[in-house]
Amino acid sequence: MTIDMAANSTQLGGLGRAAVKAADWLVDLVFPPMCANCGRVDARFCAACRDELAGCPADIRHYSVGGLDGVCATGKQIGVLGEAVKAFKYESVTDLRDPLAERLRIAIRAQAWALDAVVPVPLHADRLLERGYNQSALLGARLAQTLGVRDAPGLLRRIRSTGQQARLSGSERQRNVAGAFAADPSVRDLSVLLIDDVVTTGATLGECAAALRAWNAAAVYAIAVSHA
Repeated sequence: MTIDMAANSTQLGGLGRAAVKAADWLVDLVFPPMCANCGRVDARFCAACRDELAGCPADIRHYSVGGLDGVCATGKQIGVLGEAVKAFKYESVTDLRDPLAERLRIAIRAQAWALDAVVPVPLHADRLLERGYNQSALLGARLAQTLGVRDAPGLLRRIRSTGQQARLSGSERQRNVAGAFAADPSVRDLSVLLIDDVVTTGATLGECAAALRAWNAAAVYAIAVSHA
């Protein structure tokens, strides 16, 4: 029997999102939401802070990561940008997708990268079920739409769970993600853009690139909303 992992992951994500939304509604009913950035009792990311995010200047940093033809991030993981990324990733404030994706679009236009497909860094099925959504996939879908290229999350999958990396050193991160990803053979001859929310050492992006290169991707680029 053939198991469609992509379909199963989508179904798991849908169930997770429904559960997360229901839980969030109940929590908001009992405890009115506070803005993750300024603390105002209003919304989980208030209108004033959204305006501040829209005006947050780009501070693009470029990285050199083995296997990648170019890597950049749009700003440092501090202030309103840092709080927006955390709220988007951990607190289910998924309507921050569009302003964050717009930062990516502007940064990519400045790079003059020729792209065929956008590929989000995948979550393991367990993490997807826990969180209810893949924040990088949400960004990737919107970005692909605005760039007019293919949204292709199925080109890359995470084949083992790696756990949280936030507290690991650079060398520990590298060992932790080694061999964690596998690409689809149809990536051959495509120029791919990897999407992630935060880049720290580039270890995860490097492993994703290695998997894509194993099936002869023509080029692999990467962009993240923020850098540590």
